[in-house]
Amino acid sequence: MTMPVMLEPSVRVSWRRRLVARFAVAAAWPLIRLSPRRLRSVLRVLRRGARPSTAEQVLAARDAVVSVSVRCAGQGCLQRSVAVVLLARLGGRWADWCTGVCIEPFRAHAWVEVDGTPIGERNDIKAYRTVMSVPLR
Repeated sequence: MTMPVMLEPSVRVSWRRRLVARFAVAAAWPLIRLSPRRLRSVLRVLRRGARPSTAEQVLAARDAVVSVSVRCAGQGCLQRSVAVVLLARLGGRWADWCTGVCIEPFRAHAWVEVDGTPIGERNDIKAYRTVMSVPLR
């Protein structure tokens, strides 16, 4: 498995980027209320016509999302991951959205990947097995 790319906090996020990130975070809120099946269906529709994101673009999107939302900066991994792919999509790009579980102890997590590499995640992401994903393909 590839090593995760860690997010280094940047010094600044432009006000324009923050505004668009707020929109992505707000748009993610009702989506995470959907059933997993419907959420996956919506994300599959949204990814149509997108180009692949780079790790740097996803890191920048993640940085913007966590800079405008305390929930996304903390334990709100589902909303954070959906907001990151939405923000990438607003720029015409798509990164692989993933959810998975760790068995011992049982935990669930959602994250974003580029070329199979988790972006902005800690090393313990290796313990998770992907259960559902929406890749660019």
